[in-house]
Amino acid sequence: MQLNSLAMQAACGHVAPVRRQSLVTRLGLALACLLAFFVLAGCANTGKEPDPTVGWTAERLYKEAKDEMDTGNWTQAAKLLEKLESRYPFGVFAQQAQIDIAYVYWKDGSNAQALAAIDRFERLHPNHPSLDYMLYLKGLINFYQDSAFLAGLTRQDPSERDPKGARESFDAFKSLVARFPDSKYAPDARLRLNYLVNSIAMNEVHVARLYLDRGAYVAAVNRAQTAVRDFQGAPAVEEALYIMVLAYDKMGMTDLRDDASRVLSANYPDSTFVKSGFQKESGPWWKIW
Repeated sequence: MQLNSLAMQAACGHVAPVRRQSLVTRLGLALACLLAFFVLAGCANTGKEPDPTVGWTAERLYKEAKDEMDTGNWTQAAKLLEKLESRYPFGVFAQQAQIDIAYVYWKDGSNAQALAAIDRFERLHPNHPSLDYMLYLKGLINFYQDSAFLAGLTRQDPSERDPKGARESFDAFKSLVARFPDSKYAPDARLRLNYLVNSIAMNEVHVARLYLDRGAYVAAVNRAQTAVRDFQGAPAVEEALYIMVLAYDKMGMTDLRDDASRVLSANYPDSTFVKSGFQKESGPWWKIW
Protein backbone atom coordinates (compact mmCIF):
# COMPACT_ATOMS: atom_id res chain seq x y z
CA MET A 1 0.00 0.00 0.00
CA GLN A 2 2.81 2.31 0.91
CA LEU A 3 4.55 1.49 -2.30
CA ASN A 4 1.37 2.14 -4.25
CA SER A 5 0.95 5.44 -2.47
CA LEU A 6 4.48 6.45 -3.23
CA ALA A 7 4.00 5.40 -6.82
CA MET A 8 0.89 7.52 -7.12
CA GLN A 9 2.65 10.54 -5.60
CA ALA A 10 5.53 10.06 -7.94
CA ALA A 11 3.17 9.83 -10.84
CA CYS A 12 1.34 12.93 -9.74
CA GLY A 13 4.63 14.70 -9.28
CA HIS A 14 5.49 14.01 -12.87
CA VAL A 15 2.09 15.01 -14.31
CA ALA A 16 1.65 18.35 -12.55
CA PRO A 17 4.67 20.05 -14.14
CA VAL A 18 3.52 18.97 -17.57
CA ARG A 19 0.10 20.64 -17.06
CA ARG A 20 1.68 23.85 -15.79
CA GLN A 21 4.02 23.92 -18.75
CA SER A 22 1.11 23.43 -21.16
CA LEU A 23 -0.79 26.35 -19.61
CA VAL A 24 2.23 28.62 -19.82
CA THR A 25 2.71 27.63 -23.44
CA ARG A 26 -0.87 28.49 -24.34
CA LEU A 27 -0.62 31.87 -22.62
CA GLY A 28 2.58 32.57 -24.43
CA LEU A 29 1.04 31.76 -27.78
CA ALA A 30 -1.96 34.00 -27.03
CA LEU A 31 0.31 36.90 -26.08
CA ALA A 32 2.37 36.35 -29.19
CA CYS A 33 -0.73 36.42 -31.39
CA LEU A 34 -1.96 39.57 -29.67
CA LEU A 35 1.41 41.22 -30.16
CA ALA A 36 1.43 40.22 -33.82
CA PHE A 37 -2.02 41.72 -34.27
CA PHE A 38 -0.91 45.10 -32.92
CA VAL A 39 2.26 44.98 -35.01
CA LEU A 40 0.27 44.30 -38.17
CA ALA A 41 -2.22 47.05 -37.29
CA GLY A 42 0.65 49.45 -36.81
CA CYS A 43 2.08 48.49 -40.15
CA ALA A 44 -1.26 49.08 -41.79
CA ASN A 45 -1.48 52.57 -40.28
CA THR A 46 2.03 53.45 -41.33
CA GLY A 47 1.09 52.43 -44.85
CA LYS A 48 -1.21 55.50 -45.14
CA GLU A 49 0.28 58.25 -47.23
CA PRO A 50 1.31 61.31 -45.20
CA ASP A 51 -0.35 64.67 -45.84
CA PRO A 52 2.01 66.50 -48.23
CA THR A 53 0.66 69.89 -47.11
CA VAL A 54 1.91 69.52 -43.53
CA GLY A 55 4.08 72.51 -42.72
CA TRP A 56 2.92 74.60 -45.66
CA THR A 57 2.49 78.30 -45.05
CA ALA A 58 -0.82 80.05 -45.55
CA GLU A 59 0.56 81.69 -48.66
CA ARG A 60 1.57 78.40 -50.22
CA LEU A 61 -1.76 76.76 -49.38
CA TYR A 62 -3.61 79.60 -51.05
CA LYS A 63 -1.33 79.57 -54.10
CA GLU A 64 -1.88 75.85 -54.58
CA ALA A 65 -5.63 76.25 -54.11
CA LYS A 66 -5.66 79.06 -56.68
CA ASP A 67 -3.81 76.86 -59.15
CA GLU A 68 -6.44 74.14 -58.68
CA MET A 69 -9.20 76.70 -59.22
CA ASP A 70 -7.57 77.92 -62.41
CA THR A 71 -7.60 74.37 -63.79
CA GLY A 72 -11.18 73.69 -62.67
CA ASN A 73 -10.24 71.11 -60.04
CA TRP A 74 -12.88 72.37 -57.61
CA THR A 75 -12.83 69.42 -55.20
CA GLN A 76 -9.09 69.66 -54.58
CA ALA A 77 -9.27 73.45 -54.37
CA ALA A 78 -11.96 73.17 -51.68
CA LYS A 79 -9.80 70.77 -49.63
CA LEU A 80 -6.84 73.14 -49.73
CA LEU A 81 -8.94 76.17 -48.80
CA GLU A 82 -10.48 74.24 -45.91
CA LYS A 83 -7.01 73.33 -44.64
CA LEU A 84 -5.87 76.93 -44.98
CA GLU A 85 -8.75 78.27 -42.91
CA SER A 86 -8.44 75.58 -40.22
CA ARG A 87 -4.67 75.98 -39.82
CA TYR A 88 -4.50 79.76 -40.24
CA PRO A 89 -7.93 81.10 -39.15
CA PHE A 90 -6.79 84.72 -38.98
CA GLY A 91 -5.27 87.04 -41.52
CA VAL A 92 -5.67 88.08 -45.13
CA PHE A 93 -5.32 84.61 -46.61
CA ALA A 94 -7.99 83.19 -44.30
CA GLN A 95 -10.46 85.89 -45.34
CA GLN A 96 -9.69 85.33 -49.01
CA ALA A 97 -10.15 81.59 -48.50
CA GLN A 98 -13.59 82.22 -47.00
CA ILE A 99 -14.52 84.24 -50.08
CA ASP A 100 -13.15 81.80 -52.63
CA ILE A 101 -14.49 78.65 -50.98
CA ALA A 102 -18.08 79.80 -51.47
CA TYR A 103 -17.46 80.09 -55.21
CA VAL A 104 -15.58 76.76 -55.27
CA TYR A 105 -18.41 74.95 -53.47
CA TRP A 106 -20.88 76.36 -56.00
CA LYS A 107 -18.78 75.31 -58.99
CA ASP A 108 -18.37 71.87 -57.42
CA GLY A 109 -22.14 71.48 -57.24
CA SER A 110 -22.50 71.98 -53.47
CA ASN A 111 -25.00 74.84 -53.44
CA ALA A 112 -26.03 74.37 -49.80
CA GLN A 113 -22.40 74.53 -48.64
CA ALA A 114 -21.79 77.59 -50.79
CA LEU A 115 -24.77 79.46 -49.34
CA ALA A 116 -23.75 78.46 -45.81
CA ALA A 117 -20.23 79.78 -46.46
CA ILE A 118 -21.65 83.10 -47.69
CA ASP A 119 -23.92 83.47 -44.66
CA ARG A 120 -20.99 82.73 -42.37
CA PHE A 121 -18.84 85.32 -44.14
CA GLU A 122 -21.59 87.93 -43.77
CA ARG A 123 -21.74 87.28 -40.02
CA LEU A 124 -17.98 87.40 -39.55
CA HIS A 125 -17.26 90.36 -41.85
CA PRO A 126 -20.35 92.60 -42.11
CA ASN A 127 -18.28 95.52 -43.44
CA HIS A 128 -15.82 93.68 -45.65
CA PRO A 129 -14.95 95.37 -48.98
CA SER A 130 -15.88 92.17 -50.85
CA LEU A 131 -19.33 91.89 -49.32
CA ASP A 132 -20.90 93.17 -52.55
CA TYR A 133 -19.36 90.21 -54.38
CA MET A 134 -20.66 87.77 -51.77
CA LEU A 135 -24.19 89.17 -52.07
CA TYR A 136 -23.93 88.93 -55.85
CA LEU A 137 -22.74 85.33 -55.60
CA LYS A 138 -25.59 84.51 -53.22
CA GLY A 139 -28.04 85.95 -55.71
CA LEU A 140 -26.51 83.98 -58.58
CA ILE A 141 -26.58 80.66 -56.74
CA ASN A 142 -30.27 81.00 -55.93
CA PHE A 143 -30.97 82.44 -59.37
CA TYR A 144 -29.54 79.43 -61.20
CA GLN A 145 -31.22 77.01 -58.81
CA ASP A 146 -34.60 78.25 -60.04
CA SER A 147 -34.10 80.21 -63.19
CA ALA A 148 -34.18 80.62 -66.91
CA PHE A 149 -31.18 78.30 -67.22
CA LEU A 150 -33.09 75.36 -65.80
CA ALA A 151 -36.22 76.38 -67.67
CA GLY A 152 -34.32 76.04 -70.93
CA LEU A 153 -33.42 72.46 -70.04
CA THR A 154 -36.78 71.36 -68.63
CA ARG A 155 -38.90 73.55 -70.95
CA GLN A 156 -40.89 74.55 -67.87
CA ASP A 157 -41.98 78.10 -67.11
CA PRO A 158 -39.97 79.07 -63.98
CA SER A 159 -43.03 80.83 -62.61
CA GLU A 160 -44.67 77.42 -62.27
CA ARG A 161 -42.07 76.19 -59.78
CA ASP A 162 -41.65 76.90 -56.08
CA PRO A 163 -40.65 80.60 -55.92
CA LYS A 164 -38.48 80.16 -52.80
CA GLY A 165 -35.20 80.29 -54.74
CA ALA A 166 -36.39 83.25 -56.82
CA ARG A 167 -37.37 85.20 -53.71
CA GLU A 168 -34.04 84.52 -52.00
CA SER A 169 -32.20 85.55 -55.14
CA PHE A 170 -34.34 88.70 -55.33
CA ASP A 171 -33.53 89.57 -51.70
CA ALA A 172 -29.78 89.16 -52.28
CA PHE A 173 -29.70 91.28 -55.44
CA LYS A 174 -31.95 93.90 -53.86
CA SER A 175 -29.62 94.14 -50.84
CA LEU A 176 -26.61 94.44 -53.16
CA VAL A 177 -28.16 97.28 -55.19
CA ALA A 178 -29.37 99.11 -52.08
CA ARG A 179 -26.12 98.85 -50.10
CA PHE A 180 -23.61 99.04 -52.95
CA PRO A 181 -25.25 101.03 -55.78
CA ASP A 182 -21.88 101.76 -57.39
CA SER A 183 -20.61 98.18 -57.24
CA LYS A 184 -19.41 96.67 -60.50
CA TYR A 185 -21.91 93.87 -59.86
CA ALA A 186 -24.88 96.26 -59.47
CA PRO A 187 -25.78 96.66 -63.20
CA ASP A 188 -26.15 92.93 -63.74
CA ALA A 189 -27.98 92.60 -60.42
CA ARG A 190 -30.53 95.19 -61.59
CA LEU A 191 -31.17 93.26 -64.81
CA ARG A 192 -31.74 90.07 -62.87
CA LEU A 193 -34.02 91.89 -60.45
CA ASN A 194 -36.26 92.89 -63.35
CA TYR A 195 -36.46 89.28 -64.43
CA LEU A 196 -37.12 88.06 -60.88
CA VAL A 197 -39.89 90.59 -60.26
CA ASN A 198 -41.84 89.25 -63.20
CA SER A 199 -40.98 85.64 -62.36
CA ILE A 200 -42.41 85.95 -58.87
CA ALA A 201 -45.41 87.92 -60.15
CA MET A 202 -46.02 85.28 -62.82
CA ASN A 203 -45.96 82.62 -60.11
CA GLU A 204 -48.85 84.39 -58.38
CA VAL A 205 -50.70 84.69 -61.71
CA HIS A 206 -50.09 81.05 -62.56
CA VAL A 207 -51.63 79.95 -59.26
CA ALA A 208 -54.49 82.42 -59.74
CA ARG A 209 -55.26 80.94 -63.15
CA LEU A 210 -55.29 77.41 -61.68
CA TYR A 211 -57.79 78.56 -59.05
CA LEU A 212 -59.89 80.20 -61.76
CA ASP A 213 -59.96 77.01 -63.85
CA ARG A 214 -61.06 75.02 -60.79
CA GLY A 215 -63.83 77.41 -59.88
CA ALA A 216 -62.10 78.72 -56.71
CA TYR A 217 -62.87 82.32 -57.63
CA VAL A 218 -62.15 83.96 -54.27
CA ALA A 219 -58.73 82.32 -54.12
CA ALA A 220 -58.07 83.36 -57.73
CA VAL A 221 -58.87 87.00 -56.90
CA ASN A 222 -56.64 86.93 -53.82
CA ARG A 223 -53.60 85.64 -55.73
CA ALA A 224 -54.19 88.04 -58.62
CA GLN A 225 -54.48 90.96 -56.20
CA THR A 226 -51.12 90.01 -54.69
CA ALA A 227 -49.47 90.31 -58.09
CA VAL A 228 -51.14 93.68 -58.76
CA ARG A 229 -50.33 95.09 -55.32
CA ASP A 230 -46.76 93.85 -54.84
CA PHE A 231 -45.39 93.92 -58.40
CA GLN A 232 -46.68 97.06 -60.01
CA GLY A 233 -45.26 97.53 -63.49
CA ALA A 234 -44.46 93.85 -64.03
CA PRO A 235 -45.85 92.42 -67.29
CA ALA A 236 -47.70 89.76 -65.29
CA VAL A 237 -50.00 92.44 -63.81
CA GLU A 238 -51.96 92.64 -67.07
CA GLU A 239 -53.01 89.00 -66.82
CA ALA A 240 -53.65 89.34 -63.08
CA LEU A 241 -56.18 92.12 -63.75
CA TYR A 242 -57.86 90.06 -66.45
CA ILE A 243 -58.19 87.11 -64.03
CA MET A 244 -59.83 89.44 -61.52
CA VAL A 245 -62.34 90.56 -64.15
CA LEU A 246 -63.26 86.94 -64.97
CA ALA A 247 -63.41 85.82 -61.33
CA TYR A 248 -65.63 88.71 -60.25
CA ASP A 249 -67.88 88.07 -63.21
CA LYS A 250 -68.24 84.39 -62.27
CA MET A 251 -69.19 85.39 -58.74
CA GLY A 252 -71.72 87.91 -59.97
CA MET A 253 -69.88 90.85 -58.44
CA THR A 254 -70.49 93.21 -61.32
CA ASP A 255 -69.30 96.39 -59.61
CA LEU A 256 -65.94 94.88 -58.71
CA ARG A 257 -65.73 93.31 -62.17
CA ASP A 258 -66.29 96.69 -63.83
CA ASP A 259 -63.72 98.37 -61.56
CA ALA A 260 -61.07 95.78 -62.45
CA SER A 261 -61.98 96.09 -66.12
CA ARG A 262 -61.54 99.89 -66.04
CA VAL A 263 -58.12 99.55 -64.40
CA LEU A 264 -57.12 96.97 -67.01
CA SER A 265 -58.26 99.17 -69.91
CA ALA A 266 -56.62 102.30 -68.48
CA ASN A 267 -53.23 100.65 -67.97
CA TYR A 268 -53.31 98.29 -70.95
CA PRO A 269 -55.51 99.88 -73.64
CA ASP A 270 -54.28 97.39 -76.25
CA SER A 271 -54.50 94.38 -73.96
CA THR A 272 -54.59 91.12 -75.88
CA PHE A 273 -56.50 89.58 -72.98
CA VAL A 274 -59.43 91.96 -73.48
CA LYS A 275 -59.45 91.31 -77.22
CA SER A 276 -58.80 87.60 -77.35
CA GLY A 277 -58.77 86.18 -73.81
CA PHE A 278 -56.07 83.71 -72.80
CA GLN A 279 -53.80 83.02 -75.73
CA LYS A 280 -50.87 80.69 -76.02
CA GLU A 281 -47.70 82.75 -76.15
CA SER A 282 -45.40 82.54 -79.16
CA GLY A 283 -42.38 81.86 -76.99
CA PRO A 284 -41.28 81.64 -73.36
CA TRP A 285 -41.33 85.06 -71.70
CA TRP A 286 -38.35 84.24 -69.51
CA LYS A 287 -35.77 83.90 -72.32
CA ILE A 288 -34.14 87.27 -71.84
CA TRP A 289 -30.49 86.14 -71.88
